[in-house]
Amino acid sequence: MQATTTAPLFAAELTPHRSLTPRGMRLVVLLVAALAAFPGVIFFLLGAWPVVGFMGLDVLAIALALYVAMRREKRREQLTLWSDRLELVTTDAKGAQARTQLVPRTVRLVIDRDFNERTTALKLRTAKGETEIGAFLTQDDKASLAKAFGTALRKARA
Repeated sequence: MQATTTAPLFAAELTPHRSLTPRGMRLVVLLVAALAAFPGVIFFLLGAWPVVGFMGLDVLAIALALYVAMRREKRREQLTLWSDRLELVTTDAKGAQARTQLVPRTVRLVIDRDFNERTTALKLRTAKGETEIGAFLTQDDKASLAKAFGTALRKARA
């Protein structure tokens, strides 16, 4: 009797580095607003009241930039490799998912490197085109993923 296994050869969930929590974002915006309020009051008392509006726009711009950055951090990529198929599930910042299934024997892992031999991009190449994976990862994380996934992909082809 032969045992079968459904465990994947490789599985990874790729997520962007989260440098700031939502609570931290609120604290940063409150700190920037407090720091802008102090000179804003001084300028208002001196009669330069339009400066207060521009300082408020600065606080609003910083808050908006942090909000957009926090929203982009919700992206996810789930990469799962079995001996007969490769599945890539991509979740965007809004929560919409795209599922791609490929045959491991037809997939090539392409590693783009810069002039210092640092990994800059990872792509899955098939006859139909290329799909970049882990675009939001650091160079070290991309290199680590390339090594581990490349080894598993070679095993799946054998």
